[in-house]
Amino acid sequence: MRLIALDIGRVRTGIAASDADATIASPVKVLPSQEVFGNARSFRNIIEDYEPERIVVGLPISMDGEENEQAKWVRERAESISAAIGVPVDYQDERLSSTQAKSIMRERGLTERDMRGKLDMVAASIILQTYIDSLREEETDA
Repeated sequence: MRLIALDIGRVRTGIAASDADATIASPVKVLPSQEVFGNARSFRNIIEDYEPERIVVGLPISMDGEENEQAKWVRERAESISAAIGVPVDYQDERLSSTQAKSIMRERGLTERDMRGKLDMVAASIILQTYIDSLREEETDA
């Protein structure tokens, strides 16, 4: 089962994909959010290339576990994207994913300038890997 993850932002959307067995998440691309929201050719090409069975969207939940206006905005966009591409959507708590992504990229020697345009897709891969790992935990607990 192949999965695609989206780290939806107002300006940019990071995209990550799993392997065919949904075991490993990898960064794919960062697109302007308007291209994703508008189902532009650039986004459709990614969907056609990966043929996901499900999209996983990072949900910006506050540190106290509450959904705020940003989370509501992301849900609305995610539902619209899901309908446009005909693929069901799941949500994954994205708290600290950008912080983790920055830390990983710093460890690899990237500067703040080098991170621009890459951070969102790395955050999307962290969101997706967290989702994949939670699926594996559910399988072993069952």
